[in-house]
Amino acid sequence: MEQKPPGANNQLLLMIMVVVACSVSGAGAQPSPGYYPSRRIRSMAFGEGYDNLWGAQHQTLSPDQTALTVWMDRSSGSGFKSKRSYRNGYFGASIKVPSGYTAGVNTAFYLSNNELYPGQHDEIDIELLGTVPGEPWTLQTNVYVHGTGDGAIIGREMRFHLWFDPTADFHHYAILWNPDHIVFLVDDVPVRRYPRAAHGHNFPDRQMWAYGSIWDASDWATDGGRFKSDYRYQPFVSRYTDLKIAGCEAAAPASCRPVQSSPSGDTGGLSAQQNAAMSWAQQRSMVYYYCQDYSRNHANYPEC
Repeated sequence: MEQKPPGANNQLLLMIMVVVACSVSGAGAQPSPGYYPSRRIRSMAFGEGYDNLWGAQHQTLSPDQTALTVWMDRSSGSGFKSKRSYRNGYFGASIKVPSGYTAGVNTAFYLSNNELYPGQHDEIDIELLGTVPGEPWTLQTNVYVHGTGDGAIIGREMRFHLWFDPTADFHHYAILWNPDHIVFLVDDVPVRRYPRAAHGHNFPDRQMWAYGSIWDASDWATDGGRFKSDYRYQPFVSRYTDLKIAGCEAAAPASCRPVQSSPSGDTGGLSAQQNAAMSWAQQRSMVYYYCQDYSRNHANYPEC
């Protein structure tokens, strides 16, 4: 009798679930993750959770204070920051990005402690990278842990060509950061799970703030910097709404519980259905994964 390697049955089950999910939802349709954390957390007014950080002249709030419009032109971009810092949590926003020629434009939603630990900061990024007409927008996810401070910050990028048009409507992008893992979600579909390794050195565990911004990243954002921002097409306008924050603030008592990441109540794992949806997203849309980039020094990435 042929002996299967450890984990083979789990891998087979996951493959079956991916096939089933895709067949049920349609070949190109987004599968259900079976768990929707965005629906469990209430939306907040902008001023309840955030303050302007820079470029106030490039921001407008909706009359009900729930939607923020930011734009970038030749003079400036714009950014905002959460009022409080957190040691874990769910951070989400529905975002609509500009259409047309948007090369070099970076619409970001991220966590960072750069202002507290300059040169040695942690960061968890969702970045929507502009494009040229006819080419897809790229979603970049990234994790920095204790930046080196000498310009050689070690990034851990995973990029996707989105399976929808992010300029046509709002979609919900979220970071779920718990003590055991980080999950990046798009419309509640996990697209990436970044677990804490056994040694823990590759995982951000210091307090961070949530940020949003639009800025000129011409040096690298579109095809490695081949296409730059073209201000003949200004202003570049992005919109944020449905802002959500839930989790443990930095000063919360030890009894504060992280937001669960699966329907079972687990904070460090995903359900089989969530894993199947994540596999669908990665197999269909992932275009870059740092662990598969052998031009990099993998000694910097023990988790690979």
